[in-house]
Amino acid sequence: MANSPAQGITVPQLHIESMADGASRIELLGNWNLIALEHRVAELTSQLAAFSSNSAIQWDLRGIDIMDHAGAMVLWRAWGRQRAANLVLKPEHEMMFSHLAPAMPAPAQVPRDWLRPLVVMGQKLLGVIDHFSAVLMLLGQVMLDAAFLIRKPYSIPWREISANVYRTGAQALGITALVGFLVGVVLSYLSAQQLKLFGADAFIINILGISVVRELGPVLAAILIAGRSGSAITAQLGVMRVTQELDAMVVMGIPHTLRLILPKMIALAISMPLIVLWTNAIALIGGMVSANAELGIGYIYFLSSLPDAVPVENLWLGLGKGVVFGFLIALVACHFGLRIEPNTESLGVGTTSAVVTSITVVIIVDAIFAILFKDIGIG
Repeated sequence: MANSPAQGITVPQLHIESMADGASRIELLGNWNLIALEHRVAELTSQLAAFSSNSAIQWDLRGIDIMDHAGAMVLWRAWGRQRAANLVLKPEHEMMFSHLAPAMPAPAQVPRDWLRPLVVMGQKLLGVIDHFSAVLMLLGQVMLDAAFLIRKPYSIPWREISANVYRTGAQALGITALVGFLVGVVLSYLSAQQLKLFGADAFIINILGISVVRELGPVLAAILIAGRSGSAITAQLGVMRVTQELDAMVVMGIPHTLRLILPKMIALAISMPLIVLWTNAIALIGGMVSANAELGIGYIYFLSSLPDAVPVENLWLGLGKGVVFGFLIALVACHFGLRIEPNTESLGVGTTSAVVTSITVVIIVDAIFAILFKDIGIG
């Protein structure tokens, strides 16, 4: 057996010893860093390569004073890019070789499931059916509560209804007036540019009257209310779910639909036609101002010609749409509010879904109205 090397060695060296059992032991000494290896990489690599194929050799790295990633890489490559079988080293050097360990093999590629689109569509369809059935159940409960209130008028929650009318109606007059006025100005301005080409300036009254009173007014007001009041209703019910107020009402024997759902539906069914009427008036004023500026049509002539250009059936149709839109917006908003889970993430998702669904329902119902009443008020 060879003698142990002297202490204080800084040059990287290999010291080979023969063990009693006939095995070999290689002790690494000195500094195995980039500076010390600069001129000895080729020599040490060839020496290490001579022993790398022998898996019975014991590697002792405890004699290394300083080691960096350059020294670890030299040994790693000499061992065939793997950890030596019989290896002893200092704990502080263990991390360098653990970083050089090969990454986990990539998972086997899963074969493409050609039925996956059908599965996803089926899941979406089941979700729609679940929502639809829940809405029908909620609507049925509301009808039962309405029948109960008809039999016992003294139980009608007047305060809740009036408070919701104020929040969903009176407080929404500002934003509906602003948007309605701007829409009327834009529609009148664009129509005036085309009518000038044909000398049909007077028909601006017909275009504005029919489009605003019959379609734009109710739909625009419904979209604004769905985004403003519908989201507020869903968030209110969702917060009550998160704070367990709904559970407390169940314990106290207070029905949700009688005190929370039905007053909101009645309030929106009352306030929506009024908001539609308000939005129509402001949009027509904006169109009248723009028509006067672009075509020189006087205000008195515009107002006096409006009843002849727009039959009154269009007004009643628009107000009827407002009632239906208000009821549906409140129904959808309450449905999503009651389905919110007691966590903040579900609150945000439910509010967004309520607004998107409400606007979609409004557009679909408006299309149904347009088809069913296509021969009324036009001609």
